Amino acid sequence: MSQKRTDMDQLQELVRLHRMGTGCREVARLLAISPNTERQYREILAAEGLLAGPVEALPELAALKAAVGKHLGEKRTVQQTSSVERWSESVQAMMRKQATPKAIYDCLRLEEPEFAGSLSAIKRLYARLRGGQPVEATDIAIPVVSAPGEIAQVDFGYVGKLYDPAQGVLRKAWVFVMVLTYSRHLFARVVFDQRVTTWMALHVEAFERFGGVVTTVVPDNLKAAVVRAAFGFTEQPALNRSYRELARHYGFKVDPTPPYSPEKKAYASYCTS
Repeated sequence: MSQKRTDMDQLQELVRLHRMGTGCREVARLLAISPNTERQYREILAAEGLLAGPVEALPELAALKAAVGKHLGEKRTVQQTSSVERWSESVQAMMRKQATPKAIYDCLRLEEPEFAGSLSAIKRLYARLRGGQPVEATDIAIPVVSAPGEIAQVDFGYVGKLYDPAQGVLRKAWVFVMVLTYSRHLFARVVFDQRVTTWMALHVEAFERFGGVVTTVVPDNLKAAVVRAAFGFTEQPALNRSYRELARHYGFKVDPTPPYSPEKKAYASYCTS
């Protein structure tokens, strides 16, 4: 799939989140874009009458592409010589999600219309920001508190080789866990692959077991490549779109867990008790 298609797919998600009543800064955070970029595209889509409407009837990708092209077609060459320093806030945000310099460069190149920096420049900025980060004291563990039906946290991690009764052999295995943060009710399944269809089916099975869908799903994007891929730091945009389509179908938001934040995982008490 082309990069332009991927960009428009992300704008479609921007429209969906706004139609769900999500705040502007929250939309920018969930889509891993800067507030300025979110505002720029929001204003364009609002001017074209594409921002308002029912959540179930999102604008077609072609309509989004036409709207963006109409407003940005003449502006894409403006400030092409800007320093990458102006993107340091966005770079730091992606660093907190464990993005590599190459992933950061690709993300800025795809998401920021005015970005014209080089990979080498991003690597230098990355190294400087990484070296300037102070060593922090141990974070205070704050329990996750939410209303009933508001948040579910999911993890999908490798657990080693387990016996597969279907094939009668030891195979690599992964465990999928979804926990409701209010009640701490837990759903877990062991699987023997990381296919996109498996990841989607596990969500559906968990929702069916719980008897409903939460407002926000918070994945741990650290342990499994299949989870990291859902948030753009990969060359596999198909998973990105599939997860968004699942969220749209069931009407939930996706909010990745910040790296190095085990205290935010509601199921931690189950794993350590």
